[in-house]
Amino acid sequence: MLKKLFVQNYAIIDEIEIDFSGRLNIITGETGAGKSILMGALSLILGDRADSSVLLDRSKKSVAEGTFDTNGQKAIKAFLKENDLDTEEELVIRREIAANGKSRAFVNDTPVNLEQLRQLSSLLVDLHRQFDTLDLGASDFQRDVLDALAGHASLLLQYRGVYTQWQQARQELDNLLHRKSQFTKEYDYNKFQYDELEEAGLKENELEETDTTLKLLSNSEGIKTALTKVSFELNEGEQPMVQQLKSMCNQLQGYTALHADLPALVQRLLSAQIELQDIADEVERINDHVQYDPQRIEQLNDRMAVGYKLLKKHGVKTTAELLSIKASLEEKLQAVLNIDDAIAQQEKSVVKLQQDALALANTISDNRSKQIKPLQDKVNKLLAQVGMPNARLQVDLQKNDQLQAYGIDAIEFLFDANKSNRFEPIRKVASGGELSRLMLCIKSLVAQSLDLGTLIFDEIDTGISGEAAKQVGVIMKDLAKKRQVISITHQPQIAGKADAHYFVYKQIKGDTIKTNIRQLSQEERITAIAKMLSGEKPTAAALENAREMVMN
Repeated sequence: MLKKLFVQNYAIIDEIEIDFSGRLNIITGETGAGKSILMGALSLILGDRADSSVLLDRSKKSVAEGTFDTNGQKAIKAFLKENDLDTEEELVIRREIAANGKSRAFVNDTPVNLEQLRQLSSLLVDLHRQFDTLDLGASDFQRDVLDALAGHASLLLQYRGVYTQWQQARQELDNLLHRKSQFTKEYDYNKFQYDELEEAGLKENELEETDTTLKLLSNSEGIKTALTKVSFELNEGEQPMVQQLKSMCNQLQGYTALHADLPALVQRLLSAQIELQDIADEVERINDHVQYDPQRIEQLNDRMAVGYKLLKKHGVKTTAELLSIKASLEEKLQAVLNIDDAIAQQEKSVVKLQQDALALANTISDNRSKQIKPLQDKVNKLLAQVGMPNARLQVDLQKNDQLQAYGIDAIEFLFDANKSNRFEPIRKVASGGELSRLMLCIKSLVAQSLDLGTLIFDEIDTGISGEAAKQVGVIMKDLAKKRQVISITHQPQIAGKADAHYFVYKQIKGDTIKTNIRQLSQEERITAIAKMLSGEKPTAAALENAREMVMN
């Protein structure tokens, strides 16, 4: 509910503040007094684009601010939470326009972007202007009307969940089929590469170890010669080193008792002899195992040639990388074998979800169909009530072959203004005045179900008068029993139904004309309505008639 509207420095509005009632609020005033300007300021709060040309005083910013009571609406709370905004019962939405044309929007002093503002305001306010045909002619709105009357919101939610799963399953199936196509194209190439690596039969670190062995074998003669010479010098030379150390030990051994340092020295020589003897034995052992083997060298060279070829082909440097490539190729080849099973399983899932979605869509369609005749009858009755006795609404529902996010129905509201039995889509044949009254009739039927929030009607009563205008007022009054309604009107019959009546007027301040607004007392209302009936100087009959309208 819009509790308060504050506008400053907008067009010919210097500064106004309006406190609205929670029921039927009527705004009247002379043509050109600024009623539409007021709606323009309100539109800023609802997310319309800003224009610096509306600034009355270009030295300061323009401000439009609305204070709303959310009445605990779940959708509003969910939006505030989702957008990290304070979830308070009272919302203050402010729009500011600077002289350079830049605008800023705030919700409870937190900056928001224009799209967030539009989304939030659509939950708070439903603004309907004369010639505003977008909603009524839109298939989404027409479908929402039937769904609201059917009262199957939970069923729709269930359907959308299944529909989303079905879409996701179809996408996954498409991905699998695409992958299979790619696998098939690459299979022969991957199989060839895998077979090549498999045939090579490389072991872990094989190429690195083969390279080391090959270097050893290729230098085996030189290594053996060096080992033989070392062994000879240690054990068999003219003065073998091992024997020399043993002799040294023997020479000193006899004098160890005579010098305190000699035992330790002899012990060190003995340790050196033992270590050198061990080295000599190790040299002989290694020498026995080092053999020049041309055949083995040739085998290893062949093996390395195979390995180097594969390393170069795959652009890697180690055996481990080649084995990793082989494992990856094996996975790809195995995936080709497994993907058909995955596709078959996914196809079953897609069919099952499609059947489930279709069953729900048919139930939804049946529910919608049941609401068509009651809707047509009620709307047509209301149309006669608001001065359109020859007008008829007809709802056309056709089932589609394909599932959509909203079900399987194509819904079109058709209209015949003159009992010609030639029904055409509303957006093609209805005039602005007809559309306005038709929208009022439909909204009055579904207001509760659609939870439309504050309803604002901007001169939708143009082109009607007398009894028709009175009935429009009756419908608005009925709507206002459970929600806030704000209406700008020129019709006294509608103004007479107001719970709160506001009068827009121009006043001269200095050399400028400013727009202002004030709430009328009961006597002021009677006078204002009488002027609407008979002119600037109302007659006694007009005043009496106005009093009757207000009192009733």
